[in-house]
Amino acid sequence: MNPAAFDRRAIPAEAAESCWMAADGHAIRRIDWPGAGETPRGSILFFPGRGDNYEKYLETLHHWHEQGWRVTAADWRGQAGSGRLGQDAVTGHVDDFGDWIDDLAEFWPRWRAETPGPHVLAGHSMGGHLVLRGVVEKRVDPDGIMLSAPMLGYYGTFLPVGVMRKVAGLIRRFGHPARPAWKWSEKPGEIPVGRINLLTHDKDRYEDELWWREKRPELVMGPGSWGWVEQGYASMQVIFAPGALEAVTIPTLILATSNDKLVDAKAIERAAARLPNCKLVRFGKEAHHEILREVDEVRDRAIGEMDAFLATLERRD
Repeated sequence: MNPAAFDRRAIPAEAAESCWMAADGHAIRRIDWPGAGETPRGSILFFPGRGDNYEKYLETLHHWHEQGWRVTAADWRGQAGSGRLGQDAVTGHVDDFGDWIDDLAEFWPRWRAETPGPHVLAGHSMGGHLVLRGVVEKRVDPDGIMLSAPMLGYYGTFLPVGVMRKVAGLIRRFGHPARPAWKWSEKPGEIPVGRINLLTHDKDRYEDELWWREKRPELVMGPGSWGWVEQGYASMQVIFAPGALEAVTIPTLILATSNDKLVDAKAIERAAARLPNCKLVRFGKEAHHEILREVDEVRDRAIGEMDAFLATLERRD
């Protein structure tokens, strides 16, 4: 791999940006690569995390394209370039995580019908959470799933999820559910000092995000809402319901780091242990939350694990 050869601050000439319209008329942003080579090896659909945007993952998405895969990425409704669902342009709000699952379930058969198999569903952080929930609820039927630091628990949660959901629900009701759940910075939309230490050791890749936020202000997002927090707990209960993960036989690859300070690494471990066809790739202090945007040594290992996993799905197909 030669990351320096790829311009992370430009949309590649091979990629096409557009929108797809959900059934209720909401426009959801997407980007597509055709897959290099005469015959695509298959297709990958990728979703970023909370407050994320697909621009942050251009390097990885284009790598898969260069490897011969058709690639699509999309922002979630209310995130990045797909509008907002709250009271302002900065706070990330959703009434129900099920709304995102409905969008995924609506988009999936359209995308699958127009792309070659095997069909792989991938997601980072909250995107990984929603991918796994979509599979658990049998709303989507990929041939394989790849999850990067999936948000299967909030970092620092020590009480049972059910208890935390009730607490968050009480707080949600004492005020507007779309109000911010934590303080972002003194100036709305301004990046907090020290944020890089939660995400990546790679200063250049981190600054790519800041560059895109300046170039495309619609991408700027700060804290989640109390509604988002409470519904996140509710969605975790769906995923960890008795027998739910055990019923998922789809080949699964999970990348996770014990050094994560945003999502609960132990929750990821528990989920991986319950998934019958799962490989968990563990990282340590060398990796922060955004494993796919880490320093080359870490990122190369992660991409290598994904490439190997994709090769097994290709053989199965």
